[in-house]
Amino acid sequence: MLTDFLQLFNPLPGNHYIQISTQVDETTNALYEMMQECDGEFRLALYTQEDVTLERSLEGTKLQLIKNFKSPFRSLPRDNDSVIFKDIFAKHAEPELLLRVAYTTLANTADIVIIEKKNTLDIEKTKELLEKFEFRAPNHIEGVLDGYDVLTAKKMHMWGNGL
Repeated sequence: MLTDFLQLFNPLPGNHYIQISTQVDETTNALYEMMQECDGEFRLALYTQEDVTLERSLEGTKLQLIKNFKSPFRSLPRDNDSVIFKDIFAKHAEPELLLRVAYTTLANTADIVIIEKKNTLDIEKTKELLEKFEFRAPNHIEGVLDGYDVLTAKKMHMWGNGL
């Protein structure tokens, strides 16, 4: 199951990936391991009211805790090569804010991935929203994660919002 999911990514040495989610799950562990194998850095932003201690298997992960669904995650400009939203996009009070922050933190030609439980998102409206925020080639990929819709898009160099 996760093999198909991981094929969405092509990490290179020194890449930074950030997952924004509500919990640590098998995708978190798989992304962490993938980034370790390529000498990249994995970051995690969790929306939770609880204190979180990461398992030893995620040692070295840069963790950010966010207490409410109105706040954005924090990340430096052009500092990530992939932003992965899992089970957060539909819950957040302002998904547009999440897309603005994602656009700013992504390097050029970097990827955004939105993962939500099946039938949670309006796929076509979400694709339109991605286009509105200058993410190109939005794509709905089925069968990558059981029970989930997966959308991908790319921030392109010299398009729309510029660099």
